[in-house]
Parts: sequence; C-alpha cells; structure tokens
Amino acid sequence: MVRTGEGDGQVAIAGPLERAIMEALWDAQKPLLIRELMEKVNAGSAKRSAYTTVQTVADRLVQKGFLSRTADRNAWRYAPTRSREDHVAQVMAEALAQTTDRGPVLARFVETIDPQDAHRLLVELAQRSAPTEPRS
Repeated sequence: MVRTGEGDGQVAIAGPLERAIMEALWDAQKPLLIRELMEKVNAGSAKRSAYTTVQTVADRLVQKGFLSRTADRNAWRYAPTRSREDHVAQVMAEALAQTTDRGPVLARFVETIDPQDAHRLLVELAQRSAPTEPRS
C-alpha cells in the first residue's frame, strides 16, 4: 500500500476515475453533488461513467481522506480535503524521500523541467533561504 504522507494515513490516488474526480473537484473550487461531478467527469471522457460508479469512487476517496462530504438535503456534496498544489507537492516530496542520496535526483529533476519552472524554483528557494529582517 502506498501512502501519500508520513502519518497522514492517505493512500495514493489510483486509477483514471479517481484522478478525474479529483481534477473535476479541484477545478470546480466548490463542493459538488454527484450528478454535477458526473457531468464534469463525463464531459472530458470517451467512456461515460454511471452515477453509481462515480458515487462509489467518490465515497472511496472520502475513505482514503482525499475528499470530504457534507449533507445537502437527500444527497452529499463532495469537496477535496486539500488543494491540488498541496497534493502534488506531497507526491513530489514522497518521491524524493524514496532515495537517501537526493542530490542526483534533484539535479536530474532540474534538468527535466522547463527553464521558466527552474527559474521559479530558484526564486522560491532564494526566498526560503533569505534571512528575515528583525522587526523594530
């Protein structure tokens, strides 16, 4: 079983429908009912998923800790428990944690990313390591 974070208890997002559901909810930026979620998932797919299939997979994502759900009359509204950015950063950190010698992995990563992304990474690292000025 693959975990997504030390001590967070989450299992990795597995499969195209789980990923499509997460992407649809991240893009929606608000909790969705299953029928709304199903419309978004099916809009970008050649193979249509049934209502019950989307509901089953969404409930599985709730159990894994990726989604929360709140009652809305006789239905549930589903929302991600963390942002897309937080999720992707966690996946990247876990991949990096797979090796004890991170230097070569980081060097190879930097070689593979777009130059603009490399510059953004450099700026973020510089800001992180910059000394903070004392408050007066």
